[in-house]
Amino acid sequence: MKLSTKGRYGLRALIDLALYSEKETVSIGSIAARQNISESYLEQLIAKLRKAGLVSSVRGAGGGYVLAKPAEEISVGDILRALEGSLDPVQCPGLKEEGCSGSDACVTKYVWKRINDSINQTVDEIKLSQLVEESREVRDVVPSVGSCCSN
Repeated sequence: MKLSTKGRYGLRALIDLALYSEKETVSIGSIAARQNISESYLEQLIAKLRKAGLVSSVRGAGGGYVLAKPAEEISVGDILRALEGSLDPVQCPGLKEEGCSGSDACVTKYVWKRINDSINQTVDEIKLSQLVEESREVRDVVPSVGSCCSN
């Protein structure tokens, strides 16, 4: 499975938003500057995250963005699915109700199911709050760190 820049940048942006929105709203411009992401691209990502109910906007003076629910309730899986769609690396029709013509005799579908389930379980177990805490620890050790990488 390979994530696009939507998933990678969106996850970084949401970690940043969670870090900085605890006391006030956060502008797209400030996230973009800290994470070295284009503002126009970030606007597209934030729109998808809003539609998924992960981010809320606040209008007016001092407006910006905040998390729509606590970071403890948002999983990495929620974020990635909002931006990327399905995370299943193998789209096997035999795993769906409608199946495929060879589904009854196909044993590889069990391999694909385990791979898909494993990926989904892993990203669903990692909460945004955990990544925020990790980010704080890294920032305390290396204060000049803004973005972890160019990904």
